[in-house]
Amino acid sequence: MNIHHLTVLTTIIREGTFSHAALVLDTSQAAVSRAIAALEKELGAPLLKRGRFGAKPTQLGERVLQHAQQILDLRELIEYEVNLEKGLYGGSLRIGSFRSAATHLLPPVLARFCEQFPRVDVSLSELEPAGVEQALREGQVDMGLVPLPRSEEFRVWEVARDEYVALLPKKGRSLPRRLTWPDLSNQDFVLYNYAECTSVVREHWNRWGQKLQVAYVIKEDSTIVSMVAQGLGAAILPRLAALPIPHGVQVRSLPEPLERVIGVATLAQTPHSPAVDAFISMLREG
Repeated sequence: MNIHHLTVLTTIIREGTFSHAALVLDTSQAAVSRAIAALEKELGAPLLKRGRFGAKPTQLGERVLQHAQQILDLRELIEYEVNLEKGLYGGSLRIGSFRSAATHLLPPVLARFCEQFPRVDVSLSELEPAGVEQALREGQVDMGLVPLPRSEEFRVWEVARDEYVALLPKKGRSLPRRLTWPDLSNQDFVLYNYAECTSVVREHWNRWGQKLQVAYVIKEDSTIVSMVAQGLGAAILPRLAALPIPHGVQVRSLPEPLERVIGVATLAQTPHSPAVDAFISMLREG
């Protein structure tokens, strides 16, 4: 006998049918049937009466249901005590992140975390990477998403890699799927007015002996993408920063690959709360 079988039994009796129980448990009707069959085989007696109008407990099933519910209630109490000890009932989790990671990486993890730990008060602040670092130093956030590497005052874990891509207007000649440096040599670029990102691009061009022709320097990545779509120039951005890609923009990998590593950071000398540890684990799992 296991907890899952008892959960299936109580759900079927509460919902009235195997199919409704499967929906509640987010599984298949066949899996529900297998669980009940295994439980009845182990106990050596039928627990449910199946009929046209659903499933009803047998007299034994009614008695087993009471004990099963007590077991499930006790399990919930055990989980409560464990989570209380871990600090995951109540408390807070303050996250800082740069925009593209906050937009594309964090939401699914936040949803899972809030579902699993609904009593933790979670907040998210969008900041530039340098702002995330400063917020960590000042204790305004507990953890932050930043491009790596960072200084040794932070403890970091890699959570994603983000390719730099060339964004080119669809107006004009069609470009090959695989770009060469000559394909980019005559382009006027709209650069990102963010020193950390722009310096990486400039250094990459210099490393390969290329000249970067700059037409505009713009603060917002969404503005850059819109300008490319209107044929005002090309751009080099991390792929996440470029999303969503509008219809008028071609996306190509660079002739020589370039990527940024995205990590989660905490202050190296500050102990983590259980909520921080749990969230970092979810982030690293993807």
